[in-house]
Amino acid sequence: MTVAGARYDGHADWYDAWAHSDGATAMAAARAALDELVPRGNGLALDLGCGTGLHADVVRRHGYTVVGADVSADQLRLARTRMPVVRAEGGALPLPDGVARLVVSVLTHTDVEDFGSLVAEAVRVLAPGGCLVHVGVHPCFVSPVAERLSDGVRIHQGYRTAGWQERTPFTGNAVRSRVGVHHLPLQDLLTAALHPAAPLDAVLERGGDAVPELLAFRLRRPEGDH
Repeated sequence: MTVAGARYDGHADWYDAWAHSDGATAMAAARAALDELVPRGNGLALDLGCGTGLHADVVRRHGYTVVGADVSADQLRLARTRMPVVRAEGGALPLPDGVARLVVSVLTHTDVEDFGSLVAEAVRVLAPGGCLVHVGVHPCFVSPVAERLSDGVRIHQGYRTAGWQERTPFTGNAVRSRVGVHHLPLQDLLTAALHPAAPLDAVLERGGDAVPELLAFRLRRPEGDH
């Protein structure tokens, strides 16, 4: 699975500062959605695609011990000040089956070429009864072809085309102008999220004013599953 590791290398300090300044509102919305979907529990939680570790405290508050995984060594340089970390691609985790009670992945589907592989690997490491929680930008309203207006969003040609895009007129001057974006139409994102061993059990649309900026969902492995 190709990931945006090299894309984020060299941007970690900027990204962490942005998340606490111009990006603070967006990050607060993502953290709130994560907080809403993470169940109370204990044991190991894996923050998959953890970046600089900005969401570890949210997961800890629910009772878990958090370990982060990311492919970007630069991002992990900061993340390890917030939790133990391992450098790994999302589709090839150095963890045994069923080891985690929870996997969270925040703002990652726009950074991986094969989101279905990330989901499958997350489900593989989940214990029976465990959950995968993903919080990402809403593919319908936050994308390389979505023009933000004062009263909504105008979608331009190209929404149905999945794949990497570099800077576009609508990616702004923040993260996506630096690392690009892997766009997935809604049908592709939800299809990638379907897994026979972990049914979808919650979906949220959050953030934004006229239209939601975030789409979040939770998958849960049944108790007693082997």
